[in-house]
Amino acid sequence: MGSFKLRLVVYFLLLALLPLVAAYVGFSEVAGRGELGEADSRLSTAIRVAQAEYEDQLETAAGTARSLARATQVQRALEASNRSALVRTAREVPHAAFYSRRGELLAGEEPSELAATREAKVLDRGSRATVGSVAVSVPVDEELVGRLETKAALDAGDRFALVAEGGVVAPRALGGTVELPADGPRYIEVRGIGFRAIGTELLAAEDEMGLPPVTLLALAPRAAIDEAAADLRERFLLFSIVAMLAVAILAYALGRTIVRSLRELADAAGAVARGRFERRVPARGRDEFAALGRAFNEMAEQLEEHLAELASERGRVRDAVGRFGAALAATHDPYALLQVIVGSTVEATGAAGGRLVVDGKEIERAGDPDRGGQPLVIPLGHEGRESGVLYLTPKEADFADEARELAHWLGSQASIALENARLHRLVERQANTDGLTELPNRRHFEEALEAEISRAERFGGGLALVLADLDDFKQVNDRYGHQAGDDVLRTFAEILRETVREIDLPARYGGEEFAVLLPQTDLEGAHRLAERLRRALASRPMSTQPGALVAVTASFGVAAFPDSPTPASLFASADDALYQAKHAGKNCVVSADAGPIVRARD
Repeated sequence: MGSFKLRLVVYFLLLALLPLVAAYVGFSEVAGRGELGEADSRLSTAIRVAQAEYEDQLETAAGTARSLARATQVQRALEASNRSALVRTAREVPHAAFYSRRGELLAGEEPSELAATREAKVLDRGSRATVGSVAVSVPVDEELVGRLETKAALDAGDRFALVAEGGVVAPRALGGTVELPADGPRYIEVRGIGFRAIGTELLAAEDEMGLPPVTLLALAPRAAIDEAAADLRERFLLFSIVAMLAVAILAYALGRTIVRSLRELADAAGAVARGRFERRVPARGRDEFAALGRAFNEMAEQLEEHLAELASERGRVRDAVGRFGAALAATHDPYALLQVIVGSTVEATGAAGGRLVVDGKEIERAGDPDRGGQPLVIPLGHEGRESGVLYLTPKEADFADEARELAHWLGSQASIALENARLHRLVERQANTDGLTELPNRRHFEEALEAEISRAERFGGGLALVLADLDDFKQVNDRYGHQAGDDVLRTFAEILRETVREIDLPARYGGEEFAVLLPQTDLEGAHRLAERLRRALASRPMSTQPGALVAVTASFGVAAFPDSPTPASLFASADDALYQAKHAGKNCVVSADAGPIVRARD
């Protein structure tokens, strides 16, 4: 027996050795080329991302220059040659410079020699004459390299380098001269260190501005590429050794299996003779093993059918219960749960059919619940709160005790799942709704603001924001009590819901401050809506106690996208307008473009 297993092991080892040796030789060559191709692909992707990021920075610089040129404070400062005001603005905007109409630098910093600059003329708002210009530059320096590396998410060891006129200008740690890869990726040396390099001009149009050509190099250390290829070869060698060991173990196990099968076949025949019908042997082919197996299977045929039927029934119940539990755990939708509850319970208990009744109305059914014996009634509820009744109709006169217990257990699990779904929906609503006014809360509003600005940036269209603050609200609380203050807040929330459109989002932002997000609305439309809200609130005196009325007003600040292009700037513009409304006497509307203040007439 031992010699047979040894011969089988040697045979399989020889059979597997030759293909593995050939595969290792071929894999070694493929591994080197594969790592080189992966490095080239990685560097190409990184350099495309970096070039796109650089162009985005140039566009951002141009947009910043245009925004500054349109800013009222910049226009006034240039008209008055107010250097201090321009200096304050320049400190807030990196790499910005302000020039007079004669080209004299009034504030900011002159662009460096290697910097792309975007300029915008500043026009007088009345005469439209040029009063100066704004320039925002993007320097080609260490900071730019860092931003490009972060955006491209380079692998460990990879890096970028900026080369101008044959020399590395950033990062300074590389330094020295370098030969640019002219046609595709290739190996180069920088200060004696080998790199795989791919280069591209950052922006070809910069040559027209008188700047020297600047090339962006993506570098991957040659040592890392060689090490990765060697690591692959070592892993393949290790795999080959493991495969050989696996083949040896498999061959040894196969030999043992053959010998053991002979012994088990004799044991199984003896067990059948003693009445142990659960024993089975295979009956394939026409040899002696197959003949003995057929004799064994014929003797145990009747018991086999019974056991197979029982195993099938148990498997069906187990699968149904498993799907039932998985479905209850996977969804918080009560309507989806009801369908799962009825179908899975009918399948698990072997019922003829079932139907679910809530408040006397049938809302779900499975199978044929109208045929069979007396229905089994299973209440679905949790802690005394009945949410429905499940009627299960047996195929025969009644259910077996095991099926009846299973049905009640499934009903209790379904009740818990329905209660969990109800609580989940309640918590989800409370997390996004203000409990006093039932308006969306600050968290929900800020998420919607982010989403609407992203949508407006992608698809265009207007977007406006209205901030409202109840005037002298503290005096209402102090004089009439917090209950009266809560009534005022709820009344203003009702006015908001009555006045805005379905696509608008009113929210309680905090305290007595409210916000309204207006998609597809410009500044003028938002201003008109704010005025309607102001008039509606001012014209609705509120009862605070029997026989007492209090008149409440509100101040409004309005801002619009894209004048304020980010969520923070849009909210800041609206908040600044609200601040102006408060200082203008309250009960009025002020827009962020410094337009006319609409005052209350009542």
